This record gives sequence, structure tokens and C-alpha cells, in this order.
Amino acid sequence: MSVFFDHQVKLPYSGHVTDIQWHKTQGLLAIACISQTNGATVTICEAEGDPLPDAVIRRTRMATTLQWHPIKKVLATGWETGEVIIRSEQEKETFEATRIHKAEITIMHWTSNGMRLLTGDASGLLVMWKSETRGCLHQMPLYQKSVGEALTQIVITPPPVMEAANDLLSLARAAVSGDEKALDMFTWQKGKTDPKLSAAAMGVVEANTFFVASKNGTVYYVGDSDKLIQKFSADGPIKKLLYYDEKNILVTITSALMLILHSVSGGGDAKEILKVKMNGKAENVDMNWAGKGVLATCTGERFIRMWDLEQDENYVLDPGNEIMDPSETIICCAFSPGEGILAGGTGSGKIAFWKYCPLQLHSGKKEEPENCWQLQTPASISGPVSDLAFGSSRCLLAVNTIENVFILNEQKPSICCTQGTAAIQTGTMQLSVDIFSSGMHFDLKTDIQVKGVCTTKNALAICDGKQVVVYEVSESSSTFCVAGSFNSASQHMCIYEQNIYTLEPGKIQVRNFQGIVKQLLPLTDAEDVIISMTVCTHFLVVATEMGAVKVFDLSRREAKHHAGPKYLRSSIMEFGGIISAKCNANGSKISVIVSKFNNMPDSNIYIWDTETDTIQFFNFATGRDEADDFVAGADGDAGSTLAEKGKCQSAKDVAGRHPISHFWDWEEPRLFVCEAKVLEIDQKVPSSSASKSLSPILDDAEDVMIISLFCTSDNGILIQDSFSCPVCCESLLALEIPCYFFKKKVDYKKNDSHTLESNFQLFQPQISPASMVLRRLHRDFVGLENADKAARDAMMNFSFYLTMGDMDEAFKAIKVIKSESVWENMAKMCVKTRRLDVARVCLGNMGHARGAKMLREVAKEPELDAQIAVLAINLGLHEDAERLLKNCHRYDILREFYQSHGDWEKALSIAEKYDRIHLRTTCYNYAKHLESQGDYMEAIKYYEKSGTQGFEIPRMLFDDLIAFENYVNKSKDRALQRWWAQFQESTGEMEAAMKYYNTAQDFLSLVRIYCFMNDVDKAVEVCSQTGDRAACYHVARQFENNDQLQEAINFFTRAQAYGNAIRLCKDHGYDDKLLNMALLGKPDDMVEAARYYEVKPGHQDKAVMLYHKAGYFSKALELAFSSKEYSALQMVSESLDDSTDPHLLQRCADFFNENSQFDRAVDLLAAAKRYWDALKICMEQHVPMTEELVEKLTPSKEMEESDAIGRNKILEGIGEVCMAQRQYHLATKKFTQAGNRVKAMKALLKSGDTEKIVFFASVSRQREIYIMAAHYLQTLDWQKDPEIMKNIITFYTKGRAPEPLSGFYDACAQLEIDEFQNYEKALGAMGEAYKCLSRINPEEQNQEDLKLGDLKNRMTLVNRFIKAKSLYSQNSEEAVRQCQALLNEPGYERAVRSGDIFGFLAEHYAKCEKWKMAYNCIEEIRGSHNANLSYYVSPKTIEAVYKALNLPVKDTLKIKNNLESNTNDEFEGEILDEDVIADD
Repeated sequence: MSVFFDHQVKLPYSGHVTDIQWHKTQGLLAIACISQTNGATVTICEAEGDPLPDAVIRRTRMATTLQWHPIKKVLATGWETGEVIIRSEQEKETFEATRIHKAEITIMHWTSNGMRLLTGDASGLLVMWKSETRGCLHQMPLYQKSVGEALTQIVITPPPVMEAANDLLSLARAAVSGDEKALDMFTWQKGKTDPKLSAAAMGVVEANTFFVASKNGTVYYVGDSDKLIQKFSADGPIKKLLYYDEKNILVTITSALMLILHSVSGGGDAKEILKVKMNGKAENVDMNWAGKGVLATCTGERFIRMWDLEQDENYVLDPGNEIMDPSETIICCAFSPGEGILAGGTGSGKIAFWKYCPLQLHSGKKEEPENCWQLQTPASISGPVSDLAFGSSRCLLAVNTIENVFILNEQKPSICCTQGTAAIQTGTMQLSVDIFSSGMHFDLKTDIQVKGVCTTKNALAICDGKQVVVYEVSESSSTFCVAGSFNSASQHMCIYEQNIYTLEPGKIQVRNFQGIVKQLLPLTDAEDVIISMTVCTHFLVVATEMGAVKVFDLSRREAKHHAGPKYLRSSIMEFGGIISAKCNANGSKISVIVSKFNNMPDSNIYIWDTETDTIQFFNFATGRDEADDFVAGADGDAGSTLAEKGKCQSAKDVAGRHPISHFWDWEEPRLFVCEAKVLEIDQKVPSSSASKSLSPILDDAEDVMIISLFCTSDNGILIQDSFSCPVCCESLLALEIPCYFFKKKVDYKKNDSHTLESNFQLFQPQISPASMVLRRLHRDFVGLENADKAARDAMMNFSFYLTMGDMDEAFKAIKVIKSESVWENMAKMCVKTRRLDVARVCLGNMGHARGAKMLREVAKEPELDAQIAVLAINLGLHEDAERLLKNCHRYDILREFYQSHGDWEKALSIAEKYDRIHLRTTCYNYAKHLESQGDYMEAIKYYEKSGTQGFEIPRMLFDDLIAFENYVNKSKDRALQRWWAQFQESTGEMEAAMKYYNTAQDFLSLVRIYCFMNDVDKAVEVCSQTGDRAACYHVARQFENNDQLQEAINFFTRAQAYGNAIRLCKDHGYDDKLLNMALLGKPDDMVEAARYYEVKPGHQDKAVMLYHKAGYFSKALELAFSSKEYSALQMVSESLDDSTDPHLLQRCADFFNENSQFDRAVDLLAAAKRYWDALKICMEQHVPMTEELVEKLTPSKEMEESDAIGRNKILEGIGEVCMAQRQYHLATKKFTQAGNRVKAMKALLKSGDTEKIVFFASVSRQREIYIMAAHYLQTLDWQKDPEIMKNIITFYTKGRAPEPLSGFYDACAQLEIDEFQNYEKALGAMGEAYKCLSRINPEEQNQEDLKLGDLKNRMTLVNRFIKAKSLYSQNSEEAVRQCQALLNEPGYERAVRSGDIFGFLAEHYAKCEKWKMAYNCIEEIRGSHNANLSYYVSPKTIEAVYKALNLPVKDTLKIKNNLESNTNDEFEGEILDEDVIADD
């Protein structure tokens, strides 16, 4: 945690400070003062607070406003006299503007790039000045306007947004052409800039529009057109104007604490969007931006009010009573955007700091915004704080106390801890020094500001960047004495013995304590910059900005080169720079922490082995070193050894971090320690085969861990121990066995609730309560803190070999140690190293019988972590036990652990979240604990949660009956109420007992008491109202005892105790009620009543019915046959199934067959498995074959296994019966089940279901079925359905039936000729038919030769006709000749219709106007075929022939009528004879 150190500015002229202003980029502070003796002054100081020479402006009247140029070192000052004076530190000149203002200057503001300056005065005059390159103003202003009232506030609006690339290009061109303003822009850009300022400064577009406010509350807009436009008026004077750039919102606060928000659009138009009254005192108001859209407001209260415009949230930041007294108020505030620090000052000189740290939420829960502001270490100065201002170059805070100005510099305190001496900076010129060897503590006050400190065993050196002062401890007086001082610009230095090593520009000088230079150490590169210089034992390590590391040996009279330089840039991937480098005790290992090239922290720590010149690394993101980081299967699987599992678990414990500091032990060269912090979310290592199980630590893990490691060339880097940084400690300072050294938190108190954590015994007592250092014993050296060096070395070797897994060497190392406490400490080490085998040995040497026993018992647990947790519990390592049990998810053991230690809140939480099976047990145990503590009310609560209140609460409160009665009255637990009623009954309090029995709804007990008191009517009333069966039974027994049988039977019935009611009915002859009772009762009751009726003449039908209802079907049938109760037999038969005796089923079937109830007879025969008899009745008596009956007649699968042939015959019989009854689908199904697919197909064909026929043929895959299906499909209208035609061809092909297929193709050919006159398609179909006939077996070929010859002849004739028609377009005469020749061929009409030939000729002759020959062809068609003329010859041709031969028109009309008649006939689906039409 950083702190602010104050430094008072030494002003050349004292007085009351009226204003302070920081330059936005240059680190210059302007201070305005007024005094009666010195007049008014404005002084310019450096960031350190030193006034610049000759940088003072003096006047007689007060300076009222200060305004720095946004880029240049130019200060504009406004004075009470109306003067405007410009001071340029670049030119070292002061300029005075033309005296235009006659009144006090009240407002002043530069434009965004400083080209113009706007000033306003108390008379309302507003003047715009143009600035020159040197900073002075032009003689004449650009314009001046007057509003007639005093101007009080001004705020600039942002410029229009332009692309940065265009801005830079324009700026570069201007700079090259000699524009001094553009050159100033580039000069300005070299420094660190405000991001808001950069866009305006680097852009060509200038922000030169403003809002100004007057004293009366009027707000004006000063636009680009130099016009002053009134926008709105507020209610009263305006205290503050602010502008929210991102949202274009103008924020106004008035003297009456009215907060007004206006949305600003183009041209400065302002629309009010919010108006609210703020709390606080109106005379003390300060408001500033505290982040993006966040307003921090001081209104004379003890806290700062925050208003987030972005999220529309309000909250307060309260510094607390520890920093401020309850009566104090915060009167001013300031915010540093770069550091995210908000400061608030009080009238008593106290300054509170908050740092904005956005929370990383892993659980998805919304966090309160005030929790993002972390309270920092406060500061206190002399005098009341009246104003605060942050500088932007560094985190510098200027504080105005009216009489003085202080500059508070945020910096990390200088710290050094070496050889048992620790020095921690606590103030600007104050150190807290502890010397642990002598137990002395000092609060050392220095004469210079402390910017660097280093220590040795008896010496201390400090520096401020200008001077070095060396102190030595005087053993006689136990004080620090100055041993020497000298001038040096060094801020980094180290001490070894009597030499001090100072890092000065370009060199390292070796001096004595008086500053005399003894040696100059050479650097690797003169241009390189040293960033780290440390000493360990007698080795000096130097690291440079370019990544070079060099080691010097200081053990001789002069420092000698030891190793290096080693250039890490070429050895480390993504190398950005060295953060720190340190050396081990013998100079063989150099540990280095680096950053990546993107300034992100590197998760590795690198070890340079100076002897082998190699680099190792340990990756804190995965918790493994270089050798294990990429090893597959290194996750500690089931096949791993204990050492490997321990190594894996240690890696998981520290994974997901990066190192922030590191220290080597001064004596043990193998041991070093790292302080590691959790990686940010976007820095975590992506999943890989080596890191899946080593995913970054859990969300609730500690932020910082201390990890000690062993490093050797042969074995790499191994984790030796790890623990969370104690909550009372801020950071790690050093490791010097046997202790870790920590810096104590500033707000740590000795009596704090979390003092030194639960393992406080590991901390050594502080030298003094004022000491800033805490020491914690190393885990391995508990009990050996005062041992000699040999014992320490032995323990260190043991720890090393144990970490390595070499148990033989480990036990050899500790042979010399006999202390029981050491063995206990080593057993505790086994918890970290996960070595249960070693732990057993240690427990044996300790004589820890209970721990050894529990370790043997827990060995059966499958999780190693659970076994180690039990060991940790026995050794008192409760935190480790808790962590291990959570890690292995053994919440049952963790719950028991919490219970045994009395941490009931955690135990209940664990049981509720993770171990609910034991939740009631945990509640019960906690209730027992509370009872033992006398907290009965809480015990009752948890007894109720455990579900044991019915027994435990009466037991617990039995001695306090009044309390118990009160509890029962409040409780709704019926068990408790019943218990209390029973208790009252036992004491003879019958009225109270009946009351609580009634409340508990225990009606049996209530009725029992009424009967005991001979109040049967009340008992009957209770039974009638409640219907409680137990109560009714009790009343029935009471009536039975009193021989009131009717009432007894009635209440037995209401109690559903039908057996008792039947018993009374039988014994006393209530036959009319017996049957009803039996039917309501159980089967046993029915059987009992049936037996009674069976022997009673005339009541056998009731016996049959009761036997039937009770499920005794055989008995019911036998009784029905024997007593000839056929009506009852009809009823019984409906419930018969195949589980009934087959003989009885046969008898029933015969009975129904004789009585012509054939369907019932068939059902019973089917149940009796008399299938053939049933089928015979179905066939002879025409019993309808329903699907249900068919399934009953179908034999079961068991019969298929025993008699498959018989089952198939029965199935075929069922199919034959279904065929006879035209149930074709059922017949198909049964034939298929019988395996007779041919019969099944025949049945399906008779159904005419084409879709199922096609499907059945496709799935059957039998030749006969394919052919049958194809034959059937040919009977359909296949000419109009291509799908049917396709199936016919497919089935004939699959059925290997070429002859039928040939006939089908022949039919297709004839169809093409007759219907469409398409001889080409017909010829194709004939060709397919010919191919099919050709595929017939040779044995049958002789029978088909004639068919082949005939088909071939027909194909020839058709082909000739086709060729003749195709030849017509080329040689019509030849085509006609061929057609005429075709007519002379014998039998041509079997292939080509004569009508087609004569029609072709008629068309030809008509075309050639040979009308007579055409007419002869037409008559030939008419006379020879009685054919439809229009089918062969077009109507136009016929009409033309008739007209040419002057035939009567009547004949032509006949032709037309013939055509119309044919059209209608075709539409109606009928074919009429042509001669009939002609006769009409």
C-alpha cells in the first residue's frame, strides 16, 4: 500500500495562499499569495516544491485567477485590477496584455490547443484573445462581449471528433512547412499527456466553445461564431460548472445545492434532463469528476457523496472514525485520473485517500459500487486544508492550508531488510529501524528526504537523490550515529562491510562511508541503464534495462568480476525487461523476475546458473518448473507415487500466480522464497494437457502467497512450502533462516481480531509495539529457533531430501536430532509434502499413539487428501486440514471437523450446501451442544430442524412444565401436543387432556376418554364429525360390549372393519346385511361370507358371486354347475382367462355352444387353447373374425418353440377362416406369421389394396410373389400411372420372368401405336420385348422361336414406316413409294395400321393437290376400318378435299359432327362406332 509523504513548499514571499494550479503535463505548480508586507505574488515551483529562479510575478493587488497553457510552459494570470499577465517559462519572459478589463478578472480559460484565451471580469465583460508562439497575447482581442453582470464560472466543451491519422498527417505537413505551433505540438507529445487532452491538442480542430455562468445564475454559450447566446437560467448563483464529455452533459450546481443536468446538442442547445436537491451545507460545496461519469461532491459533511451518471447510482465514501473525528467534515476533494486516487481534506489538516480498484466478480453477483473504493493510508499536515490539486506528471498532491502549501508525493516507502537489520520508511524524513540480533528498535529522524535506504548488520545508509548519509549503531549507547555523508545523485545503493556502492549516471562507484571513491566498477554498455543492484553475502548483482545481468565478487579488497554479463533478452521469450535480480549465498544462482514486452507480468521466475551458464525457470501459472511444465500425465494420476502426488498437489496450491518479489537465504544457497500474486483473469494460462488439472486457483483463494523453493542444477526447482500471506502483514521483506521477515500493515493493531492468524505460534514476539516488522518462523524450524548451526543444517538437509523424495538421505540427515518437538515439526512437514510414510515414522518417534492409530484407520479412505487431513487435524494444523478436505470434497469429514472444534456455523453451512444427508444429524448435535450450554430456545429451534422435537424437547423441558406448556401452545407439532395430552391424562387432568387431544386431532384418544367417562353420545358425535376410523372402531367395540349389535355393525362398517361386521351378521342372522358387508370387505371376508351362503339353501347364487368377486373362479364355476346357476355362470365366465383350469373352460364352452352363444364358446376355447375346436365353430357357425378374436386364437410364442409346425398350421387355419369371411388383411397377417407368403399374397391380392401389395412384394423377395404382384398390377390402369408401370417392370425383372415382361413391353408398344401413333416409342418397347425373349433359357428357346420371329418381322415393318416418314422431308416421292410398297407387304397390319399409312398418303396428295387420290385414300380409310377419320387425317385436309371435289356440304358437316361427337365421347370415356354416328 502506497503512502503520501508531505513536503512544505518554501515560498520566496510568505503570505496567505489564495490559489494553486498544476500544469497538466509539465509538472509545474503556480501558487498565488497575498500579504500586507509583500503584496500579491504568483510563484512557479517545480514538482519537488522548489521555486524556479526569477519565476515570481509581483503586484500590489491580489491575483484572482491562474490558468496554465494546455501545452506550453505558459501561465496566464488574472488580477484584481483587471490586468492579464502572461509568464512564459520557455522564454523566461513576462508579458502584459492590453488593459481592456477595468474590473476584477473572475474567469479565465485557454482553448484546447492554447491558440486563444478567454477572460471575463466582474463587470460582465468577456474578451477572446489570440495567443502568439511565445505565449504572449495580441494587442487587440479577437472580440469582446458584455453581459452586464459578473461572470463566475466557465467550462470548455470538447471539439468535434476527427480521425487521428488525418490529424497527425496535417500536423506533420504543417511542422515540415515551418509552422511553430505544429512543432510545439510534437514537442508536447514527447511527455506523458492526459488522454482527454491529446485528442484536442494533436488534432487540427480546436475546442473553442465555452459555457459561462453569471452571478445571477444565467448560463451563456460562446460558440464558434463568436456570439454570446443565453441558454438557460438557474435559481440563484452558480457554484460550479462541469462538462461530461462522453455524454455531452452540462452539470450545474447552484449555491442552494440544486444539481441540474442539461443535455447539449449541436450549436450549444441545452435541454434539461434532471434537476435534484442535494443534501449538505450550502456554504461549503466542492464538486469534481472522480472517473468516467462519476461526480464526487463535498457538501460540508464527514463523507464524500458519489453520483455515477453512467449507472445512475448514488453512494457515499466514509473515511471512518479511525481517520476522522465524528465532528470533522470534508470541505474539498481532488481526483487523479491516472492513479485513480480520490483525496478529501478536512479543516483539521487530515487528508483521506481512496483508490479505485474495480472488483473482479467470479460468482456473477452484483457488488456495491462503494466497495470498489479502497481506503488508503491517510495523511496529516499542519493547518486546515482549504484546497487540493493533483498534478498529472506524477501522483503529486498540492495542499493549500492558507498559510502554507504542501506537496504530497505518493510513493512506496523505502524498505530494506538485511542481516537481521530492517529499516522501513514511515515518513518523508523518518525511518523505523529494528536490529533483531540485539533486540533494539529505533525511530530514526533524518535531515534529508528519504528516497532510498539500505542496511547491513550494524550500518544504515539513506539518500534523497542529492546526498547520501551513512549511520552506524553505537553499541555503547545503543543509538545510531552519523558515520559519514557525501553528495551523490544516486537513488540506488548497497552496503557491504565498510563500502557503499552507489549507482550514479553511467557508473557504479565504490566509496567508503565518508564518500571517498575507492573503485569504479565497469558497466557492460555505457548507454545501458542499471535498474537493479542488490548484495547477498559478498556478491553484487547488477541488472540493466537491456536485459544484461552481471555479478561481482566483493570478498576481496577490490570488487572482482564473478560472472556475466548474461543477456536474458536472447534467452527468454517475449522478454520485456528485468524487474529485479538477486543472488544466492555462494553466487552460483541468480534469480530474475521479468516483465513481458507488453508490460504484463511474466508468470515465470528465471534462475541463471552461473557455473553452467544455463537458465531454468519455475512457472507460477502452472506451479511447475521447466522439467515438469510440459510433461504429459504429470497431474498425479492413480499410478503416481506419493512424492509425485505431493508434487502435483503443491503445484495446484500455488498455480495461477506470478512472482512479485524474491529473496535468497544468506546462508543456504539452495533455498529461496517468492511472494506470488494471483494473475488477472485475462492473464491466466490457457488450458493444455499439462495445465488442465492445474487450472488457476479458486475464486476464494488468497491474493498473495509466500512460496519457498529449493533450486539445484541436478534436480531443478521444487516447491518446499507455501502459505498465504498473513492478513496482518503487507509484504515479504526477507528470508533469513529460521525466520521470514514481513512488513506489518500500517493499520495493524496488537489486539486486532485476526491478530497473527490462527497459527500465531509461528510468529516471533515483536521487539517493540512500534516495530513495523513481524517475524514468522520457517515451518521446518519450529522448536529449533535457538538451535546451533549444525542442527539447523541437519534440518535443512532433511527438508531438502524430503522435498526430493529421498527418504534414506532425509533420515540420515536428522540422526543427530533427538528432540520430540523436532519430530513433531517434521510430521507437520509431511502434511505439506504429502508423505504419509514419513509421517508414520515421525508419529512413532513422537509417541503419538492416537495419531498413529487414526492414520491406520483412515488408510482405507480413497482420497489421499482426506488421509493427510486427518494427520493435519491430529497435529493441530487446522487450516491445512480445512484446505485439504475442501480440495478432495470430503465435506462429511470437514463437517465433523468443524463440529469437533465447536465451529457450528461452518458445520451447518457445509451440511446444508454439500452434505445434506447429514444435515439433520448436524442440527441434532448442535441442539445437544446448545442444550449443554443452557440455550434452550436455540436448542428447540435446531431440535425442530433435526426432526427429533417429539422426544427431545419434552425430555429437555420436563423439569420446567410451564415452559413446556407454553411451547406446546405455540407449537403446531401434533406429536408434542399428543405427548402433553397423554401427560395430562396420566395426571388425571381429563379436561386438559381432551383439549390437547382435540388440538392434536387424536380422535381415538378423545373417544377413548369419552367412553371411559361413559359419555358415549359425545364419542358418537366425535365419530360423526371426524369420520376417524380408529375412533369409530373403538365406539363399535363399545356398542358390541353393550349388546347394541345394530349400532356396532354400523360403526364397524364406518371403521371399514368389515370382518367384525360380517362376524356379527353371521352370529346373529343378519343375512340381509351380510352380503353388503362382504362386498365391501376384503377377499377373505368375501370367502368367509360365501362359505356361509354355500351351505344355506337358496343362497348359492350369492355364494357364486362372492367366490367370483374374491377371485376364486374355479370354486365359483364348480358351485354354479353343481347348483345349476346358469345366470351366475354367465357372469363368472366373463372373468375367465387362460389361467383358469382348462377342464372348467371346456365345460363352459360346451355350455355356451349348446346354448348357441358361439362367440363366448370360441373365447373360452381359445383361453383353453383348444384352437382347432374354436376354428371349427367359427367356420361352421360363421362367428365374425375380429382382430381381437384372431389374436386370442393365435398360439403364444412358447408354442412356437415347442411345436412350430403345429402353430403354423393353426395360423394357416385362422387365415383360411378369414379368407372365407373375406377378412383378407387378417388372413394375410396370419399367413405371413405362418411363413406361407404365397397364400398371404393371394389373400392380399383379393383385398385389392395396391399400396400394400406393392409393399408386401418388395419386402417378401420371392419370385412367385413378384410375378403375382406384376400380374395384378397389369389389371390396373397402368397406362395412366407411370409408378405402376415402373413397379410392373421391376417385379417382372426381380421375379426373373422374361416372357411376361416381354408381353408387357409388347402391350406398351401396341398402346403407343393405338393411342398416340408414336411408332418410335413403340419400336423401343418392341426392342425391350425382344431382349426379354432373348434371355429365355436355351431349353425353352425352341418354343419361343416363332414369337421371336414374329416380333422381329413386326419391328422391321415398323422401322420401315418410321424411315419412310423421316424421309418425307428430303424426298417425298420416295417416301410415298415406300409406303405404297409397305401396303403390299403380307400381314403388315399386325405391325402398322393401314389407317396411319393411308392418312400419311392422303396428307401428301392433298398437299400436292391431287384431290382425287387423296379422296380415294380417305374413302379407303372409311370403307376398310370404320375408323374415325379425324384420328388419321386432319379435319382441315378432309374439308379441303371435299371442297375441291365439290362434295355436298352435308358430308362436311357430318365430318364436323363426327369430330364433335368423338370429342364428347372421349370426354365421357366411351368409344362409339363411326358408322353409327354417320347413320345419325
